[in-house]
Amino acid sequence: MVIRIANTSDHDQIWDIYRNVVSAGDTYAFPPDANKGDLSTYWFTPSMKTYVADEGGKILGTYFMKPNQPGLGAHIANCGYMVSPEARNRGIGKLLCKHSLEEAKAMGFKGMQFNYVVSTNKVAIALWEKLGFRIIGTTPGGFRHSRLGFVDTHIMYKAL
Repeated sequence: MVIRIANTSDHDQIWDIYRNVVSAGDTYAFPPDANKGDLSTYWFTPSMKTYVADEGGKILGTYFMKPNQPGLGAHIANCGYMVSPEARNRGIGKLLCKHSLEEAKAMGFKGMQFNYVVSTNKVAIALWEKLGFRIIGTTPGGFRHSRLGFVDTHIMYKAL
């Protein structure tokens, strides 16, 4: 498996992962009824770099990296990660995050911040904490979970 910059030929496979993740309504605030055009808005804007985990032409996961804020806040990176349902429990999320931390350092970012980690996403929170992130803030009821109603969201940060 190789983690590399995404290209236009990856868009269909990334769309399949994106659609599966956001339609569940349990981890991302993106509209659950997203259409393929939304992918360019949320995963491929000019301000971000998008990467994929590619195993022999099969995209197992993807992430984007961008400055968390413009201008005077651009020294802190922000990322979002998604793993294909068929590839879950294989450590792909961990590999993607480790890759993003290395890339962020190489690009000169001083830290990485996740602005919106849903509190019920225990697997992701445990992984981020294992990789050195910590919860630095919580928004009570910040996410309207598809099954659980309003749940908290966390801001997580790691210095680089």
